Amino acid sequence: MPENEFGYTRWGMDWVRLAEPLRSTRPEPLLPRARSIARNSGVRTVVDGRLVRATIQRGGQASVTHLEVAPPARAAVAAVAGLVPDPALLGDDAHAALRAAGIDPAPVLAATDCSCSARRERCVHLLALCYEVARQVDAEPALALRIGGFLDPAAGAPDTPAAPRRWIPLDDMDAAGWFDTPP
Repeated sequence: MPENEFGYTRWGMDWVRLAEPLRSTRPEPLLPRARSIARNSGVRTVVDGRLVRATIQRGGQASVTHLEVAPPARAAVAAVAGLVPDPALLGDDAHAALRAAGIDPAPVLAATDCSCSARRERCVHLLALCYEVARQVDAEPALALRIGGFLDPAAGAPDTPAAPRRWIPLDDMDAAGWFDTPP
């Protein structure tokens, strides 16, 4: 039996680090509850490319949580294809080989969303989702590369990073024709 319940492989530990960052300055009081939700099968996930959707049942409440991972650079996708010939046979040595080659396979969150009323950036549902994905990645490490976009050559981002547009500036809107109705 592994010592850690979540993240006992290096692939899974990358996902646990999203919930438990090393740079944290104070204890997160939601972590025990999030681990309990994930441990007791309260998280149902659906992976669609770099997007992970989850329905989280806790008591009489249900929440829908979305998590999107930022796309890797195209050069990183090509390098992973060369370094990992068979994604079905990933181990901690493959993780170390990627890190030695300068490729960080750890997920970088692009966007998160939850339907709960907490209105916090890191709610208990998002943390439970991170633990559940860590558990799934521990069982199947290739899932980490699939969610990260490393196994889809078309998913690589351009090598010049662009800031994501989450909002449309008001200056970009055409106010003159906004309320016109078509004939």
